[in-house]
Amino acid sequence: MGAAVQTKIRGPEAYALARQALDEMEKARVWPTPLNFELWLHHLGDPHGALARELSRIIASGDTITEEVSETLAAEYLPRMRLSEDIYDAGAVLTRELASVTQAITDARNAQSAYGEHLSDASRSLNASVSADDLGAMVATLQSATLKVAEDNSALETRLAASTREIQVLREHLDQVRRDAMTDALTNLANRKAFDEELERLCETADRERSPLTLAVVDIDHFKAFNDTWGHQTGDQVLRYVASVLARIGRSPRVAARYGGEEFAMIFPAESAPIVFSALESARTEIASRSLRRRSTNEELGSVTVSAGLAQRQPQEAPVSLFERADAALYHSKRSGRNRITIAESLEEAA
Repeated sequence: MGAAVQTKIRGPEAYALARQALDEMEKARVWPTPLNFELWLHHLGDPHGALARELSRIIASGDTITEEVSETLAAEYLPRMRLSEDIYDAGAVLTRELASVTQAITDARNAQSAYGEHLSDASRSLNASVSADDLGAMVATLQSATLKVAEDNSALETRLAASTREIQVLREHLDQVRRDAMTDALTNLANRKAFDEELERLCETADRERSPLTLAVVDIDHFKAFNDTWGHQTGDQVLRYVASVLARIGRSPRVAARYGGEEFAMIFPAESAPIVFSALESARTEIASRSLRRRSTNEELGSVTVSAGLAQRQPQEAPVSLFERADAALYHSKRSGRNRITIAESLEEAA
């Protein structure tokens, strides 16, 4: 969350803000899900911010704030805020570590310089006649200077080791932040941003290695009607179920993502359309064969079906073109009765 909101929810006004958020959500007829609650905390905690303005606009227009709308708002505002703050914090830690290391290096350099001067003085003194007392004093001075250099070098090594550990922890934290920012919170699949980046990267790999690549788009049939009948929380249960099936067939190097709402997208690197069709057909059959129950009441929900379209990438084809062909195949599945899979190449050959 933004710094202002973080301060408010940890201060004396936290309970009042939380109650106000619930009251405002009820007025707007919005379900009190964790995601919506977070959105409304931002709305009230930063009433002049971009998220607040957009929420106010939607409410004023009379549009329904569905789960898909909430997720779109969260993807647009919340992850970016969290990521920016984490990067800012990481930058502050890194600056502090670099300053500490720089100071340790400066101290060691000064000690080395002073030691060099002591050696030069000793060398000049030895070229002249010195008494036994002077020689003893000279040796004592050199011993003290040598000990000082050793201590400063040891301090530098300790500081460098500590900084190395700190920076490693920081790197791991930022890696986790990036993974969180690229993951759909509801289904734990990759989100749209992660999918788009992977599609670009894997298309480049396919061109470089001259290997096939197939993309699939999967959509839950009649999901809006299901949501309207049973409510968004039960709809979320369905989304998680479908995502779990797709996640099993979408393990690396494949990529499974929630593209938005009830739509999913999958990338199959180095796999041709017939192989992908077989994998998706297994998933489609498994999803349709299970009769779901409403978790809160154990009511019978019936079965859920999905439709899909897939397209095998042509040499040098742009990612957007590949997606459009897979999407066209999906809509053909929808128009043909749903609960089926269409291969784009079959449509193109028929045309």
